[in-house]
Amino acid sequence: MANNEYLPGQRWVSTTEADLGLGIVVENTGRLVEIAFPAAGERRTYAIDQAPLSRIVYREGEQVTSIDDVTITVMGCEADEYGILHYAGTTDEGDSVLLAETELDSFVRFSKPQDRLFSGQIDKNRHFELRAETLRLKHRLIQSPAYGLIGGRVQPLKHQFYIANQVASRHAPRVLLADEVGLGKTIEAGLILHQQLIRGLAERALILLPDSLMHQWLVEMLRRFNLQFTILDENRCLDLQESGFENPFESAQLVLCPLSFLEEYPERREQAEAAGWDLLIVDEAHHLEWHEDLPSESYLCVEALAAAIPGLLLLTATPEQLGVEGHFARLRLLDPARYHDLNSYLEEESDYREVSDLVELMMQDTAASQIVAEPEKFSNMMEFLGEQATEKLLTELATGDADASKAAIDHAVSQLLDQHGTGRVLFRNTRDAIAGFPERKLTIHSLPQPTGWQALTEQAELEQQLRPESLLGDGWMELDSRVSWLTEWLEEHRSEKTLVICANASTAQALEERLRTRAAIRSSVFHEGLSLVERDRAAAWFADREADSAQALICSEIGSEGRNFQFASHLVLFDLPLNPDLLEQRIGRLDRIGQKNTVQIHLPAYEHSATEMLANWYHKGINAFETPCPAGLQLFDQLEQPLRFCLANAGNVEQDETFAALMETSQQLAEETRLRLQEGRDRLLELNSCQPAKAEALLEEFDEAEFTELMASYFNRVLDQFGVTRTDHSEACQVITPSAHMTVDSLPGLSEDGITVTYDREHALSREDVHLLTWEHPIAQGAMEIITDGEFGNTSLVTLHLPPLPAGSLLVETLYTLHCPAPKSLQLQRYLDTPYLRFVMNDAGKSLGHVLIESKLNKRVERIKTGKAREMLRHIQQPVEGLLLKSGALAKVEQQKLLDQALEKMHLSMDDEIERLVELAKVNPNIRAEEIEKLMADKETLQSFLQHATVQLDSLRVIVVV
Repeated sequence: MANNEYLPGQRWVSTTEADLGLGIVVENTGRLVEIAFPAAGERRTYAIDQAPLSRIVYREGEQVTSIDDVTITVMGCEADEYGILHYAGTTDEGDSVLLAETELDSFVRFSKPQDRLFSGQIDKNRHFELRAETLRLKHRLIQSPAYGLIGGRVQPLKHQFYIANQVASRHAPRVLLADEVGLGKTIEAGLILHQQLIRGLAERALILLPDSLMHQWLVEMLRRFNLQFTILDENRCLDLQESGFENPFESAQLVLCPLSFLEEYPERREQAEAAGWDLLIVDEAHHLEWHEDLPSESYLCVEALAAAIPGLLLLTATPEQLGVEGHFARLRLLDPARYHDLNSYLEEESDYREVSDLVELMMQDTAASQIVAEPEKFSNMMEFLGEQATEKLLTELATGDADASKAAIDHAVSQLLDQHGTGRVLFRNTRDAIAGFPERKLTIHSLPQPTGWQALTEQAELEQQLRPESLLGDGWMELDSRVSWLTEWLEEHRSEKTLVICANASTAQALEERLRTRAAIRSSVFHEGLSLVERDRAAAWFADREADSAQALICSEIGSEGRNFQFASHLVLFDLPLNPDLLEQRIGRLDRIGQKNTVQIHLPAYEHSATEMLANWYHKGINAFETPCPAGLQLFDQLEQPLRFCLANAGNVEQDETFAALMETSQQLAEETRLRLQEGRDRLLELNSCQPAKAEALLEEFDEAEFTELMASYFNRVLDQFGVTRTDHSEACQVITPSAHMTVDSLPGLSEDGITVTYDREHALSREDVHLLTWEHPIAQGAMEIITDGEFGNTSLVTLHLPPLPAGSLLVETLYTLHCPAPKSLQLQRYLDTPYLRFVMNDAGKSLGHVLIESKLNKRVERIKTGKAREMLRHIQQPVEGLLLKSGALAKVEQQKLLDQALEKMHLSMDDEIERLVELAKVNPNIRAEEIEKLMADKETLQSFLQHATVQLDSLRVIVVV
């Protein structure tokens, strides 16, 4: 390493991403340096004062290769006036060559274990074994279909994982996520983004949100997926421009942005469009108003960004709630060429109904016998399934074999789902189709009105009547019967976790203090005035299973956003929101998949009050307490005026008939809406949104890939070898902290103060202050890269006592890995059958790897003290070098077999998928041409990279028999 000037043309290597190959300096701005990595087809920009780069200078005697595939042995080198090195050397034929470093081949690997070994850099044997284990684990992980899904702090649910896996595996996915409320669209989007990032299919993502959801998404992405987003608004953009960023949207890879901000500042919208994103995510997309002649400004803003960004995820209400025109408006954002005309789309939709009816018939238990006995019922099968597929189905059904018939029908149904409907661009699951939701039970606790309540409410606003503390004054806690009721109820249920939600932070604080100080109830408070850390601590104490943990968590309205408390089954609504969706959000904190008990909803309400009347309207008018009410806000909008009138006059006997009429109207509208939504359900779409057999298989792959016990054992050993301090924290948790004796500079994601971690997914789901350590957590990913991409453990010298082998003899164990600096997005490792080639050579040059298998050898070898090992090396270097040459020759022979197998596996996989999509495109216009073209291009690129691939020595262990 001659200097750190970063002059254009110089060759440098990334110390954190060695697989990128040999880089070349493109530009040095004084603050930033841009490096091109031709082998990987990528560029990186680094801050000069923190650049993880190392200058490459080859020594005399080393071999280098030019871009023209000319190999020379270096005899010396000199730098010219521009700082570029020129190597003087000779070819194998003896010709003298002068080679500038700008002409060096970029397909190189930089770590040479033999050089380290012979210079006395001998690693601990346990490091060598840990390196080999890490290579095996990384290979196992990348081979799994669940790769990219393991890292999220989420419950593995079939419908969410199925959607994520279907979408995330595509190039630049463009889909609409329209699951019913409570089924986790945000989690699905996070899973898709996380998998795309882990697999290298995306690097930069922009998320557009309503202002009210900014904090929720920021926390959700960080806590669930370890994704750190930057929030951009006008002030932040101005600060970034002052610090040197011409386009603030290029300052971060992951950005959250209020949609209103881009609407207000057109120049920022233009900068966002030009920033080169891979994926755009838009939440609450149903609020983008569109009419054929007059689209809204927000719609036009998203439309412009959607046209500039390859991938697009729209999170929206269900199609039935949007209406046909609104639903079509979302689809045209995904593919304006495909969805260009509303009338054409409506005609297409009518055909989908027929396919849906056919699928329903074929999914009946008696379908096989009916198709044979009553073929007229299935007369449109040939039209939708195709002649060849129909004939094949009928032939298989004619055998009479029940298992074969079921398999044939399942395959035919799968084909129909693949070929028809909007299932490729739209995913929609319903609570009816997803098992695992609990029952909900409402109890209204009727309480006496405070003295003078009627007089207080005569001139009060409705919102004040629904928040009695706002009318009762400073001494409200002594007057409010809800307070005494809550205190007594909690005292009677001390062993049960209870979530209490009220509208205002001040109410929550006052309640919690009273419960804690007056009734000695273990309680915690959670509101928007607390910092993120303070909120985490409050939620963690509530979630803790220990005997002295909090019995009750008293929340302001923010408690109904984002957090999940399904370990509790009691929910106290200290007041009622006037918005049905907000009520559902509150209940949704406990009504989650995984809730093992009935959700008990408690509502303390004054007799004959607005709260009691509103509760009756919610409960008996639109049934919003004991079942989810997806059309609740729609019904509220229709009936808001008469409802407000009745609530404002609650307790007035003269209004009883008016309220009774309102209840009758509400029940009728609610039933009509329910039936309309039910009739409008697209069963074809729902069936395609979660195919049970495929989803089940994916979860099995997830369980196998997660392998929690192995993760805990492996990572604890890694932390110990790195010198990271581990201390027990609580049940299933430990605290990991950097120490003064760490053997690595740092670990990504490990702060100076340390973090609390667990390997137990269930525990992490109830403790959001605890990190879930998985194979895909940034700390684990960083640790594994440090081990395999650097020099960690790539040399070792040990002794072995094994009677059949003569004392004093040598064994050289070598591990060879495939070196191919292909772009990460190609996932080339998927096609390799083995993580490495392993050879064990004896003195006679015979390979004993098949006899001295890895696991058994590891148990028998013993370490040698460093001083003695270095002394021993001086005597055995020559024979070791000879054995290395022989193992290298064997590796060259095996290399071609490995590459041939990889090419065959790649062709089978890619050809099958390309052929499937080409055939589907003939009948399903939702298959985009660019998706097929990208697959074809990837196939050619993979073939090219595999043809350039070579096996190179990754690590070696010298074994002296004693």
